[in-house]
Amino acid sequence: MIQTFSTTIRRKEMDAVLTCMVDEKIGPGELNARLIQTVKDFTGCDGAVALRTPESALKYALRSLDIAQGETIMISALAPAWHYQAIVDLGYKPLVLDIDDSTGLVNEEIVQRGINHGGRLLLLHESMGIMPDMEAIVALNIPVIEDISKSAGAVIPTYDQNGQPLEGLKAGSFGVYTILTLEEKDVITCGGGAILIAPKRREWIVLKKFVDEMPKTELLPDINCALAWVQIKEFKHNEIARKNIYNLYQRASMSGKHKMFARNTGFSVPENAVTSTTQASSDVDQKENENLDFSSTMCCFPLVLTSSFKDVKQYAAKKDIEIALAYEDSVIALKQDELSDSCIRAKSLYLRCALFPLYPRLTHSQVAKIVKVLGTLP
Repeated sequence: MIQTFSTTIRRKEMDAVLTCMVDEKIGPGELNARLIQTVKDFTGCDGAVALRTPESALKYALRSLDIAQGETIMISALAPAWHYQAIVDLGYKPLVLDIDDSTGLVNEEIVQRGINHGGRLLLLHESMGIMPDMEAIVALNIPVIEDISKSAGAVIPTYDQNGQPLEGLKAGSFGVYTILTLEEKDVITCGGGAILIAPKRREWIVLKKFVDEMPKTELLPDINCALAWVQIKEFKHNEIARKNIYNLYQRASMSGKHKMFARNTGFSVPENAVTSTTQASSDVDQKENENLDFSSTMCCFPLVLTSSFKDVKQYAAKKDIEIALAYEDSVIALKQDELSDSCIRAKSLYLRCALFPLYPRLTHSQVAKIVKVLGTLP
């Protein structure tokens, strides 16, 4: 059975963890500092701190913003359930927003309605690797905490007045603070934890005061940092592999009746990509790799079904392919009864959006099998 999820852990990651164990330095220390420097290089941020839990990251972001307890924080109905639970546990009020069903994300109109209902801050989850219209959301003039756990590595292209390309704006550079969780199913994983990022110097100065005072028990241990460090260093290689697979899936799905989210997908894979490779992650033309469009991160392959999820799951299982509900760990899954009336579009996607296996470790034959199934789904 081809599993829906598989962590992208290779020999380099294992070697880094084993070295940490052999040195008997597994608590927060040198590798935590090395990870932070790598995050700064990867995101272009001014400062960051690696913490043991996503909840801690949100706690320190809210403290740095001086958001008083009892204030209302807006989240997407399709955000991970921990968003809702952490907001409540920290003494705030969650305001759950419906989504745009073409992307599965909130947009500026939805957020504006949330502001009209008392929303004080937006915790923005960029699910499925897709970036919303950040310029329009930032223009609403409310604090935004980005959650780039699925969109890390995405870059929104920018151009000068003559239409010439400039250096793109990276996911995580738009919010006042940014959270990158490192859980098992995130695009970058070390088994757990989160990195809290301050994109700009002014925000880092505020956050650093809390970092300097926090107990070591809040910091991510070196044994986890070792794994995360290599994952970030290897990110582009893994993302190229995922993009190759994604484009093959996309082409196969176009002949079916099910829908894909609107996103930028990058270059078109050559027709002979499957037959000419022994691994799904094998190299393609170097020039094409250099010109990849990274405006969307290909962390997964979601498909919005027009038929029953149960029927599609059974069909895929007969071909030894496991699929899962894309939003099974979301806010709407946690609070379905409460949100059914106010988040109709989110509930529909929760029930009908399926994830198919997409990760660099897939072999040529496995990818070929999934491509064939995608083109023949009931």
